[in-house]
Formats: sequence, structure tokens, C-alpha cells
Amino acid sequence: MSVLSAHLSEKEFRQVSQIVHDICGINLKNGKEALVRARLTKRLRTLRMGSFGEYLRFVKTDAGRDEIGFLIDAITTNKTSFFREIDHFIFLRDRVIPKMNTRKMRFWTAACSSGEEPFSLSMLLQESVPNIDVKDVLILATDISVTMLKRARTATYGEGALGELPAAYLRKYFIQVGNERPRTYRVADKITSKVRLAWLNLMDTWPMKGPFNVIFCRNAMIYFDRDTQQTLVRRFWDLLETGGYLFVGHSEGLSSLEHKFRYVQPAIYKK
Repeated sequence: MSVLSAHLSEKEFRQVSQIVHDICGINLKNGKEALVRARLTKRLRTLRMGSFGEYLRFVKTDAGRDEIGFLIDAITTNKTSFFREIDHFIFLRDRVIPKMNTRKMRFWTAACSSGEEPFSLSMLLQESVPNIDVKDVLILATDISVTMLKRARTATYGEGALGELPAAYLRKYFIQVGNERPRTYRVADKITSKVRLAWLNLMDTWPMKGPFNVIFCRNAMIYFDRDTQQTLVRRFWDLLETGGYLFVGHSEGLSSLEHKFRYVQPAIYKK
């Protein structure tokens, strides 16, 4: 059977959904069949397999254990951009950073994708924190996608990804790589040095102890079921310092969940 014509049955879709949910909490609802088929077809092609049934049998074997990571990688959505949901960065600049007078500053971006979010945060801190070079500043940036973390570690982006950046930021914090067009830019060391990239499945035990001043978990919880969201929010509470802030995506408010956070403004909560 040609990979291009491989059919994803309802039973196979449910099997994929169960695997993804059990491993990383993502809830693949009905209607996502076409997305799953399109993204896993690439894996079938790579593995020279002719059907999704063959693929699912493979991932359940010892030999296919490593394929689980590629499956999760293929299914997870990784849409991001520099200074996405700019209101959050303005709030940080105007309301949070001016009150952070301690030498030690800790941030966590919990679904960092290809790095635009933590590097945006690092640029904001560079602009907003007086004497930042003598402070102990760290941005922990984690993601479940090995592919996205690999891109983040290169810290290299095409000019199409930089369209929303202020021109001054591009001049100050990016270095052009080569002379080919379209142009490619690498994030400057002064920005990447504040970011520690690491693989993390949010469903696993978290090795970091905190406390964090600020946690970003934006546009990730929308893919989880309510019980998983509830558990994550409670765990975020435990890792935040008193007075710390949790930022979620604008489509992910906590109104349907039980929590102790104080609502500040859309998608921003304070402990």
C-alpha cells in the first residue's frame, strides 16, 4: 500500500489519541483525524511503512520505543513567534520588573517551542532590568519536542520570523548569518546566555525546585483535558514565590478551574 493512500481508521485514531494522552496529557478530540493522518504519514514514509496499523504495532515493541518521541513530536503543535501576545510583555515591563529588586531572578517558560518566547523574555529583561549583568538572572525554557528544542539551541531564525520585532531589537540582539537571501539571523550571546533550554514532559516529575518569580505556560494547556489543566495549575502554584505571576494564553483563562490565584487581567494571575 502507498503511504500517501494509507487510511487512518477510527480505531487507529483512538489508539494514537490514547498513546498521546497517556504520555503527555494532550487531548486529541474528534475532528483531529486529518491532522493526525497528515503528520504521521511523514513518519510512515520515513520508516517505509505502508499502514498506520503497522506503525502502531511497531511503537508497542521494544524496537519501537524510541519512535514514541517522534510520534509526540509530530502531533504536538508548535506555533509561536517573538513577543507573541505582546500585552503580557508590556505588563511585565511596566508592572512586574520594576518591583523585582532582588539580585536573583527566576523565570520559567513551560512550553518554549523553538525558543522565540524565552528569547523575547531575555530581550525584555535586557532592556528593562538595570545592571542586569551583575544580577543572577535565569530563564528556564522547557518543551516536550526534541525537534523544537534543537531549533531553539541553534538560536537562528529566518527574517520572516522576525517581522514583528522592533527594528532596534534586530540591530542590538541579532547577528546576521551569511549573505544569502532570505537573510538568516542568530540571537546574540548576551540574550541566549540567560536562557537554559531543557527537555521536559509536563506530565512527569519536575526536577526544578523553584521558586520562580514568573511562569509562562501559554497556549499549551488548551490541548489538555480539564483534569490535566487542574493538576498543572496546582503544580505551578507550588513552584511560584508568593507574589509571583502565572501567564497563560489568552484563550486559556482559569475561570473553569479551581485555583488559589488572584486574577489580575486577562490571562495573568498572581499568587
